[in-house]
Amino acid sequence: MYLGYNTNGFAHHDLFDAVELLAEIGYQGIAITIDHGVLSPRDPAMPEQLERLATLLRARGLRSVVETGARFLLDRRMKHEPTLVSPEPNARQRRIEFYKHCIDCAATLGSDCVSIWSGVLHRPADDEEAFGRLIDGLSATLAHATERGVTVAFEPEPGMFIDCQTRFAELLERLPTEQLKLSLDVGHLQGKGEAPIADYVAAWSLRLANVHLDDAVAGRHEHLMFGDGEIDFPPVFDALRQVGYEGGLFVELSRHSHMAPVAARSAFEFLSPMMVG
Repeated sequence: MYLGYNTNGFAHHDLFDAVELLAEIGYQGIAITIDHGVLSPRDPAMPEQLERLATLLRARGLRSVVETGARFLLDRRMKHEPTLVSPEPNARQRRIEFYKHCIDCAATLGSDCVSIWSGVLHRPADDEEAFGRLIDGLSATLAHATERGVTVAFEPEPGMFIDCQTRFAELLERLPTEQLKLSLDVGHLQGKGEAPIADYVAAWSLRLANVHLDDAVAGRHEHLMFGDGEIDFPPVFDALRQVGYEGGLFVELSRHSHMAPVAARSAFEFLSPMMVG
């Protein structure tokens, strides 16, 4: 396994400056959140930026994943909208097309996976209807990923329709496929009271394709700097080693962009000793 950092924690930096800074610190991977200025499907210069990024990652020997959680990229008024559970079919199709764009970027970059989530139900809907929307969108997304040879990993996100591991398991009962993998955010587990975290690593080991690292406290969805929360990290790293996890462990501190170089170095100094078992 290797240690990486999410570009959503470098929101005030040029993408290529951020990659260079992270490589200098010692990170071996980059989680690329596609966003304004970062491989945006709305940017005519995106193809050139994509090729330049692919070249830089190869030159620096960096692995990557593609993240899809940009806040106002598809809708300037509503964070994260539209999603796969939006009520309007045309809106859901916009999210699907965005996911296809992200998959295409991942194919060019040789990324380990593309990480996605369900979205928030802003209007009441029963489970049958909401799961139906989600599964339709996931099926289209997974079909495109198969064509491009890209892995898709699903992240349960607090506040969204699929907000925890129990709901993710229910999704898999309704969509029984080995193709959909898991993005596991340890801070989300802590915040949702899903503990011990190491037990969830073991339970999902065969589906685990992506790991997000941040500290957290029970009952709150807040990504904290390491040491500011309640998570006991050594058992988490031990569990990842025991299950033979070989993917990335990506620091996700999107609200620390105002101090990104300091935050990235502090996180690296905290986490890197635990990478050696």
